[in-house]
Amino acid sequence: MKKLLLHICCGPCVLYPLEVLRAEGVEPVGYFFNPNIHPLREMERRVEALETVSEELGFHLIWDPEIYGLTHWLKLLKGRYQQSERCPECYRMRLEATARTAVANGFPCFSTTLLYSRYQRHELICQMGEEIAVKHGLSFYYHDFRQGWEQGIQAAKELDIYRQPYCGCIFSEAERYGARLRKMEKRLLQSNTPRAN
Repeated sequence: MKKLLLHICCGPCVLYPLEVLRAEGVEPVGYFFNPNIHPLREMERRVEALETVSEELGFHLIWDPEIYGLTHWLKLLKGRYQQSERCPECYRMRLEATARTAVANGFPCFSTTLLYSRYQRHELICQMGEEIAVKHGLSFYYHDFRQGWEQGIQAAKELDIYRQPYCGCIFSEAERYGARLRKMEKRLLQSNTPRAN
């Protein structure tokens, strides 16, 4: 079996990649490092889902000591809150941590479940993964896991685990629910309109 450290952002996103890797003779060890996920209750729900996946599928995990890193993550962004600026920083932070953990634990190769999501910047993740692998003397395992998107969703439903509605950061949550927020603001502002007696 080849050794590979697999960065994981959530339980549902690991289901299809785990199936593919095992079919290729790779038994990955999962690594959970996502200080971008907020609020705390969201982090708790994702951790619970991943624990279920680990138990049900016999999948070993390494948990980063910094499970919830709001302050660390906001400092890293340095005011770059637009999606075009924050997402690359977020990818790099997590891929760098995965590579360092791979080196520290004797893994020659690493990858990420970010390659499963249809909503992430796939080519950028691949490019960063390759660059970071070279920097740390590792290999970056690439597979386009997006082809198993529907299969992964079905597997998550069968396990009855939490499936998140946004990537995890507070900014993506605001963007995800932006239409609802605008409707609420409009309703509240209309209630401010003085009425004639």
